[in-house]
Amino acid sequence: MTAFLIVRAEVDAAVRDGFDVWYRDKHLPEAVEALGAGGAWRGWSAVEDGVHFAFYEFASLAEVERAMASEAIRALIAEFDRHWEGSVTRTREAVESIQSI
Repeated sequence: MTAFLIVRAEVDAAVRDGFDVWYRDKHLPEAVEALGAGGAWRGWSAVEDGVHFAFYEFASLAEVERAMASEAIRALIAEFDRHWEGSVTRTREAVESIQSI
């Protein structure tokens, strides 16, 4: 069953525009390739100011878990922190789809 790595980021208003461009042009494409995701999409919350979500799709929960334990994600995290540490906090969730209609 399909599974997702979901990254929730709280972005300081002072860096939002730069973060948006960087995530769109650099980070999202690099993360898809490095993690072997089948695809990805992202967006800003319509409920909470400054909250950004990125969704990475995988064929299974095992693939999400592999990606989350990989050297590739550690390198992506280090690069993210190099750019945004102190301005962006984030969490990651592994979610398995259990129903689709």
